[in-house]
Amino acid sequence: MLNPFRIANLSVLAGILAGLLIFSGIQAGEVYKWQDEDGIWHFSSIPPNDDERYTMLNMPSENNPLATLRKLGTEHEPEYVAINHTWGPVELLVEIHDAENVTTDPPLPASFVVPGQAEAHLLNIRAIDPYQGFSYRLSYNQMIGPPLETLPSEFDYYPPFPKDMQFPISQGFDNDVTHHEPPNQYAVDIVMPTGTPVLAARGGRVIELEQGFRGGGQKKRFLARANLIRVLHDDGTMAVYAHLQTNSARVRRGARVERGQWIANSGNTGFSSGPHLHFVIQLNAGMSLQSVPFRFVAPDGKTMTPENRSMIDGVLPN
Repeated sequence: MLNPFRIANLSVLAGILAGLLIFSGIQAGEVYKWQDEDGIWHFSSIPPNDDERYTMLNMPSENNPLATLRKLGTEHEPEYVAINHTWGPVELLVEIHDAENVTTDPPLPASFVVPGQAEAHLLNIRAIDPYQGFSYRLSYNQMIGPPLETLPSEFDYYPPFPKDMQFPISQGFDNDVTHHEPPNQYAVDIVMPTGTPVLAARGGRVIELEQGFRGGGQKKRFLARANLIRVLHDDGTMAVYAHLQTNSARVRRGARVERGQWIANSGNTGFSSGPHLHFVIQLNAGMSLQSVPFRFVAPDGKTMTPENRSMIDGVLPN
């Protein structure tokens, strides 16, 4: 006799995040290999002393999703929860496919917002006819940041470096070189020497931090290898500071930072033609990462719109 409660084979398809400078693709790290004077080989994530010759190996690692689904409940009435692995809210769009004799509560597709470092109940699934088998597949897309339906009211940001410093903008808004996609349409590249203090242009919470990548250049292998810090502001927008110097972060994930706080040093990591800071304000607009225009505050209290080849002066004390 067939079991009337035949359960589906669940295939959860992880959503792929679109856009530059977010959690997407395969991440990698560096491993240092060298042989000491006794002939013993060493492998470490920390480079050896300068007087020892070493080889740097690229070691791919598994992609780290923003959030994952977990199946709970019973075989007859499964339920799903989401675990957010980040320190900021993540929106999930869950869809059902190839459904036979299935009903869900709530109806799918549906969007859910899971707070940072939290686990949240999403949905229940059961058979429409309990005496028949049922089958289905679930998929979900994910996006960092709370969904926003309106533009923020805050447009003025302080230059992300100390006062008494002045640097040029090599790429401004709507630049066709690398800033033509929505996540970076309103990004700016500020040319500055490696090691320059990077200050928080506005207060918020650190929800993404990557500082372990080394090296940079204009080859495809560097596209997902930029060190960066993402700060979530109180209005739901997010500031991204990218191409940072390796291991220079002065904050941790989940930390609250204040405007003007020294958060890292500028660098030249990732897809880069030279030392600079990539700065952009982004938001989650309907499961789509979008950048928004902003103004920099000048030393005289007035504001300026970042444009190519314009000079900006620091305002915040270090």
